[in-house]
Amino acid sequence: MIGNRPDLRRAAHHLLGLLILLAFLWMGDAFARALRLPLPGSVAGMLMLARGLRMRWIPERAVRPAAELLIRNMALLFVPAGVGVMVYAGLLGREWLPILAGSAASTVAVLLVVGWMQQRMERGG
Repeated sequence: MIGNRPDLRRAAHHLLGLLILLAFLWMGDAFARALRLPLPGSVAGMLMLARGLRMRWIPERAVRPAAELLIRNMALLFVPAGVGVMVYAGLLGREWLPILAGSAASTVAVLLVVGWMQQRMERGG
């Protein structure tokens, strides 16, 4: 069917990877909703995908092409956020201090959690 045509084969690999990523997004969303977790479904799905990759239940080569395609085009994913900033420029101007404080606090929290997780992973669990 696909045969030796590299462009069709590459497209099929991208599609398979995208379907796998979407499946984990949807599973994570369903999981987070079912258990009423205070965690976005996308984050739950990402954690599930990371676990599946780490345990080698999902071969990395299956998701790599789609992941690389998404990363190469990541700038496009920020267009809606940029439009939102322009639409709410007045509100952002009035509420800049709480926004800045929240951004700083969340950045510090992310750095602390990532550092803690990295140390745990380096120790083996």
